[in-house]
Amino acid sequence: MDDRPLPLLFGAHLARDRRRSAHTVRAYEATAARLMTFLSGHWGAAVDRGALGKVTAADLRAYLAQRRTDGIGNASAARELSAVRAFLNFAGGEDAELPRLRGPRVKKGVPRPVSPDEAVALAEEVAEDAREPWIGARDLAVLLLLYGAGLRIGEAMALTGADLPMGETLRVTGKRDKTRIVPLLPQVRAAVEEYVRLCPYGPAPAVPLFRGARGGPLAPALIRRAVRAARVRLGLPERTTPHALRHSFATHLLGRGADLRALQELLGHASLSSTQIYTAVDAAHLLDVYRNAHPRA
Repeated sequence: MDDRPLPLLFGAHLARDRRRSAHTVRAYEATAARLMTFLSGHWGAAVDRGALGKVTAADLRAYLAQRRTDGIGNASAARELSAVRAFLNFAGGEDAELPRLRGPRVKKGVPRPVSPDEAVALAEEVAEDAREPWIGARDLAVLLLLYGAGLRIGEAMALTGADLPMGETLRVTGKRDKTRIVPLLPQVRAAVEEYVRLCPYGPAPAVPLFRGARGGPLAPALIRRAVRAARVRLGLPERTTPHALRHSFATHLLGRGADLRALQELLGHASLSSTQIYTAVDAAHLLDVYRNAHPRA
């Protein structure tokens, strides 16, 4: 009999039976361990497999409330709840009755950039829902290129094996065959490298870097479809699209002091007027912060 702790058994199940990525296994194991630690203090007793079958919606609400105090946002809370449900289902078996608890909702309103928390949660949720580990790694790499480097989805699809190995910068060919150099964060490079390592189709200089399940070029529609499904699960608004990740890249840089001309170069805009739209978006975001926080607003 395997006497490893339940979170580790859960992780082994995800890796062996569900073929989840190493990233997903680590994240879900961590959630399972957090839940058991919380319940032990919440109930004042040790938690075993049998006790997990008695978890109520009120217990889960209390757990999520504690996680909120850790600073997680709506998207992360929704992913946490998804992991908790998977763990409780594992502990109780396929026929287990799970407590019903609706995930957090995002208020609808004027379109705003996707927050950093939402962008990362979205990319990870898409990757975790993939049917094969290499496909999950592929989708994660694509979405991080959009959010972490400001690429258009068509620009990401146009990358080939000739762009490997990726260094600290990447040459991108955009609209009207205009080229630009964009910096690559270590996390983005690591995601691409992991995809290349897992992909069953070896890279070649004249072949698209991102491949479909049968080895052909990856269709952008597949990424858009995966994002649509993930944003529903996370409770994110309809404005959360692949292209919104590029908008968020621009807005977050501008909000942290990036020069407008430099941002124009990073985005590959032909004219500065195309880039200036982000000044209005960022001002609108600041106005929201003011209205919500200022005592005289």
